[in-house]
Amino acid sequence: MPSEVRIIGLDGVGELRPGDDLVPVILNSLTVSGVSLERGDITVVTHKVVSKAEGRLLDLKDIEPSSFARQWAASYDKDPAQIEVVLREAKRIARMDRGIIIAETHHGFVCANAGVDASNVAGQDCVCLLPLDPDASARRIQEGLKREAGFDIPVIITDSFGRAWRNGVVNVAIGVAGLEPIVDYRGQDDPYGYQMSVTLMAVADELASAAELAMGKVDQRPVALVRGYAYQPGAGNGGQLVMPPERDLFR
Repeated sequence: MPSEVRIIGLDGVGELRPGDDLVPVILNSLTVSGVSLERGDITVVTHKVVSKAEGRLLDLKDIEPSSFARQWAASYDKDPAQIEVVLREAKRIARMDRGIIIAETHHGFVCANAGVDASNVAGQDCVCLLPLDPDASARRIQEGLKREAGFDIPVIITDSFGRAWRNGVVNVAIGVAGLEPIVDYRGQDDPYGYQMSVTLMAVADELASAAELAMGKVDQRPVALVRGYAYQPGAGNGGQLVMPPERDLFR
């Protein structure tokens, strides 16, 4: 493994609108930031700009809340229209309590509010949904960057998730293209001769989390390059990071 990894946050992305092509947007941000793509780079993109470009935005004024959404929202001083959107986006409700909804999305992600988010979205009544297929979105960006650069540039699409038993949110990978998201250490010996039997490193999540340090939440820097990490090329996807139900001890 490398002893040094560099993270470069890219400026100049600007506000995305439905129908925008993210590939030229990313290429322009590289130019604005004075950075050129290099072999071995990994592009990390927040899902928010992907969702905006794919039109995954809803105006809450167009949403008619159900009686259940109105009742639950009134109990916790929430927007009933936004609660209705969360319920519609949820495949399964894992927990609803104290004004918090933990839901499983159709992708299999278990997260707050089924990924429905009003932050970093223009318009007081507008919310952003997760991309319909984050892996497909990552592949489209990867293919476009490869055409322009002439070599492969893996792509990770991220979102911020809370964690059981830990405070604070952490960026994780929800879409992956061009690299294996998990490194399998099973069968390898550590320096003391102990053979590892269960260790699977979620490197795509670790790269997503590290990139967030250079991207920030309010800095309008939704794209970053990770440089120097010796990733494993492959046809991996974000779905590999989702715990299968048969192994989920908390379901």
